[in-house]
Amino acid sequence: MSTSVLRTADAWWVLTPTGAAKVQTSATTTAELLADRPAIAAAATSSDTVPVDDLALVSPVTAPCRVVAQMTNFASHVKDTNGNPESVPLTFFRKTSGSISGPFADVVRPAHVRLLDYEVEIGLVFGREMPVGTSVTEDNLADYVAGLVVTNDVSARDVQLPQTQFYEAKSYPTFTPVGPALVLLDADELKRFTDLRLKLWVNGELRQDMPATDMIYTPVQAVQALTRFQRIDAGDLLLTGTPVGTALSAPPKPVMFLVSLLPPAVKWKMFFKGQVRNPRYLQDGDVVEAAVATDDAAIDLGRQRTVVRYAG
Repeated sequence: MSTSVLRTADAWWVLTPTGAAKVQTSATTTAELLADRPAIAAAATSSDTVPVDDLALVSPVTAPCRVVAQMTNFASHVKDTNGNPESVPLTFFRKTSGSISGPFADVVRPAHVRLLDYEVEIGLVFGREMPVGTSVTEDNLADYVAGLVVTNDVSARDVQLPQTQFYEAKSYPTFTPVGPALVLLDADELKRFTDLRLKLWVNGELRQDMPATDMIYTPVQAVQALTRFQRIDAGDLLLTGTPVGTALSAPPKPVMFLVSLLPPAVKWKMFFKGQVRNPRYLQDGDVVEAAVATDDAAIDLGRQRTVVRYAG
C-alpha cells in the first residue's frame, strides 16, 4: 500500500486517514529519510496527527541532488511538434536542483524571459545508490525507485530554442515545482505506472490530460539507459516527460519548411514575433495546478498549485 510523505521546513510527515503524522527522525534530506523506513512506518500507524491544511508544505525532494529529465517522451507531444514517435531517440537533459521549489510556491519568471511554458511530469525518486552498470529490470525496478512525485518542468522557451539546449532555460530558481507528496510505492503498485494520468490546469482551464500509456519509453527503459553512463544516488530525481498541451506548438509543416530556408537570426525573429501573441504562455498572476493519479484514485500523487509572478 502506498505511503504519502510530506515535508515542511523543519519536519517530515506521513499522510494518514486522520491527518498528517510527524515522522520521528533525524533525517534532513530525502536520501536520509528513505534510509529510515522504520520511522516512516511508525508514523503511518500513528494517531497523533495534525490537519494537513495547517502545514506549510515544501518540496519532498531536497536539494542538492541530481535532476535529470527525459526529452519528448510522450507520443502526443512528439506529434504536436511535427515529429515521428517511432524514430524519437531516448534522450536526457539536466536541470539544476536549485530549480526545485515547493508545490505551493510562486513560479518566478526572470525579467528577460517572455515565453514561459509549463510541462506536467511524473518524477521518479530513487531510493538507493545505482553505480554505472547497475542491472535494472522490470522485476527489480522497485528496488531502486522508491516513489513518485508530481513535477512541473517550467521552461523559458525564448531561451531554450535559440540555444538548442535546455540547461539554462529549465534551471532558473522555481522552475521545478515538486510535490505535494512523495508517494512511496511497493513493486505491484509501481507496475501500475502506466495507469497514471497527468493533468495540468491554467486558471482552471484544463490544458494537459493524458495517461502515461502515451509514453514512448517506460521508466525501466529510461533507468536502464541512464545507468549506462550516469551514477544515481538516493534522493535523485528523474522527470519522465510531458504530454501534448503545452503552450509551445509547432507550426504546420509547409510553414516550417519555408522558415527553415531563412537565416537563423531572421527565422527566430519571425518565430518569436508570432509566439508573443500566443495567449497560452504563462502570464503574471496565472494559477497553475498539476495533478497525477490513477483514474480509480488507488494511487494519487496529489495536486500542486503555483502562482506565476514576474521578477521585478
